[in-house]
Amino acid sequence: MLFNSFSYAFFLPIVFIVYWFLLNKKLKFQNIFLLAVSYYFYSCWDWRFVFLLAFSTALDYYSGIMIHKAQTKKLQKFWLILSVGINLGFLGFFKYYNFFIDSFAELLMNFGFKPHYFTLNIILPVGISFYTFHGLSYVFDIYNKRIKPTYNIVNYTLFVSFFPLLVAGPIERATHLLPQIEKPRIFDYSQAVDGLRQILWGLFKKMVIADNCAVFANEIFNNSANQSGSNLVLGAVFFAFQIYGDFSGYSDIALGSARLLGIELLKNFNFPYFSRDIAEFWRRWHISLSSWFKDYLYIPLGGSKGGNWMRIRNTFIIFVVSGFWHGANWTFVVWGALNALFMVPSMLMRTNRNNIEIVAKDSVFPSLKEFFQILITFTLACFAWIFFRTESVGHAFNYISGIISKSILSTPSILLDKKAIITVLLLIFFIFIEWLGRRDNYAIEKLGLGNVRIIRWAFYAFIIFLIGMYMPSESAEFIYFQF
Repeated sequence: MLFNSFSYAFFLPIVFIVYWFLLNKKLKFQNIFLLAVSYYFYSCWDWRFVFLLAFSTALDYYSGIMIHKAQTKKLQKFWLILSVGINLGFLGFFKYYNFFIDSFAELLMNFGFKPHYFTLNIILPVGISFYTFHGLSYVFDIYNKRIKPTYNIVNYTLFVSFFPLLVAGPIERATHLLPQIEKPRIFDYSQAVDGLRQILWGLFKKMVIADNCAVFANEIFNNSANQSGSNLVLGAVFFAFQIYGDFSGYSDIALGSARLLGIELLKNFNFPYFSRDIAEFWRRWHISLSSWFKDYLYIPLGGSKGGNWMRIRNTFIIFVVSGFWHGANWTFVVWGALNALFMVPSMLMRTNRNNIEIVAKDSVFPSLKEFFQILITFTLACFAWIFFRTESVGHAFNYISGIISKSILSTPSILLDKKAIITVLLLIFFIFIEWLGRRDNYAIEKLGLGNVRIIRWAFYAFIIFLIGMYMPSESAEFIYFQF
């Protein structure tokens, strides 16, 4: 069931009505109901993988209790390693089995061997990377004595499988979400309206920006050998906005859906394309994953306490692992390593914490220096996105070599397409609205709230009109479902 589908448009209001009108002030039954609809939501993808989700949940629930009860550090480590090992084992099998088999066979062939091997036709369970990390954070936090385990199996299972975040995040922490599940929730009209507003903006990002950019990004990337350098540059830009609109749009719909039910999820995006350096970009892009790797990998490795060498080493480790988390392809590893490389200058000069506040917080326009900082950061991000989007490292290098040619100065032929011009105009409108709302949690959170009601509703009606005019004829899946 896609967030941008008619089935979800029926599903969410039904959940809302039953949750608030039939089960209001009955916390136990509200949680049981949310758990049931979450498992139904997940079963709409492939009912067989419900059993894998249930097993992973039961494993982490029981491991958390046993870690807490264990009298010795050795026994605590045993249960931690058991939980982590089995979870990563499932993740590795479903996501990386064929990749490792193919890579090892290719390595042997480079040395003159002719290995006989077989791959499996493995279906990747949707959301496995996300719910696995939910469970791992829970057992890590219990092991590190940040939290105590919950003995309520319904509450814990709902924490792992809450339908707005189940298939593509944000990656929640038990310290943040479990207390909200365990305490009574009271309907808040303003919170619900804010949730609807965020859902609307998420749908616009996905169905208008991401899906229209995808048409031209796919055309250019899939036929990159026949494209001019200027077209290839535009292809990278189109993909940059495709993946941002797609993933942050999903996150907006997830956060908005949760708000309708009285639950606040972690913010996952904070206007990353207005960043002034790569360090700031990664504080604003996929925040829940970046903070997960920081807390559970970077800091345990020593963080930034051991001087420049340790900081750089640890940064490369988390970025390479993060790249590999995204998929079983060397392109993701290179993408992660590139972002780590881009971080090195600011780490050496200790400027990576310079840009904490949003750009031009107290002014309408950025300074000339800030403008060029944003432009350079966006260019670096687009360059790295080439590796993320291409099918192989060789394809990425061919794409880049096509950019570095005289044809980069030519007029992009893709702009002869009327639909491409319309997409560019929609992007300009999108960037303008995002800039106006950059100080808030999402672009239209407070935009127009100071105006009279008719102007505010006219703006919302215009957004709905754009969605109706430019949405694809069929619902398109979200990019991060494959991760």
